[in-house]
Amino acid sequence: MSTRAMSRLKRPGSRIQVTPLYNMPKKRFPRFPLFILAVFLFCGLFACGEREEAVKVSLEKREEIAFSPQLPALTYAYLPQYSHTESFQRHHRLVEYLSEKTGLSIRQVFPDTFDDHINMFAQGKIDISYSNPFVYVKLADRFGARAMTRIIEEDGHAEFRGQIITRKDNRDIRSIEDCRGTSWVAVDPSSAGGYLFPLGHFVEHGLALDDFREVIFAGGRQENVILGVYAGLHEIGSIREGSLRVVEDKIDTEQIRIIDTTRSYPGWVYAYSPRLPEDAVDRIREAMLALDYENDPRHREILEAARFIGFIPSDDMDFDPIRELGKKVGLDLD
Repeated sequence: MSTRAMSRLKRPGSRIQVTPLYNMPKKRFPRFPLFILAVFLFCGLFACGEREEAVKVSLEKREEIAFSPQLPALTYAYLPQYSHTESFQRHHRLVEYLSEKTGLSIRQVFPDTFDDHINMFAQGKIDISYSNPFVYVKLADRFGARAMTRIIEEDGHAEFRGQIITRKDNRDIRSIEDCRGTSWVAVDPSSAGGYLFPLGHFVEHGLALDDFREVIFAGGRQENVILGVYAGLHEIGSIREGSLRVVEDKIDTEQIRIIDTTRSYPGWVYAYSPRLPEDAVDRIREAMLALDYENDPRHREILEAARFIGFIPSDDMDFDPIRELGKKVGLDLD
């Protein structure tokens, strides 16, 4: 225990009285100067407001201020048929334009797979969906999505097709019938041009899934299909028409041969969540339809990056041919 905290120690034989520190007399300070200081402060406070007039406040006159809560940023998602980098490069200019034109805050989100895209829409994490027509039909019939616009492809059509490919030096495969018994690599079970259109094409020519040695899916990436065929891992592949351009900087696409092309189906579609206010839907649709590829250089840059040249209005009935194809190939789209 500290000697300073308790007492001054008594030496042996000494007559010094031990006095505990907590009993020692406290030193008193004069109070008069503190009183004077308080008077000066009190007078100073009143002196500052000598010439100011008192303001009368009336509580009878009140004005109600309307408060409009700001909507959170709307989410825009491109069905991931290509890498996230490719998706961003193609669409970030369009997202910026839509946000600027509509006055709405819009940001792009990146599902990893086709299933992720569908699930995120179902969970309310995607407000604006850009997808192939098969995925749209699933979103519409299961979760209430509604078509807003369809794109005009670079060839000037609002429809698109699938392609069936092989290596140029594969002499055993020249026709659809030659695909029987082969290893087929496709994009994804929900890919339109990369699986379902070619599947319908095979069915129309008398080939069923059981007629292939195997059917492998490439994780939702068109590039993976092309590279798999190019490397000789699979004898045939199915892709969306135009996808060969995506890998021109990676491989010699002259070594890929197109076996056949499917019929045309309704093109890629912009759909909106049923949670989205109609006013927001109208503004977004109008902004899309206002893009002028021919006469506005900035608009041309936006559309060229996205790999299409414009929009047309769309509604759910446009996609009835997709529903019919689903029934033909035995797919449950509901």
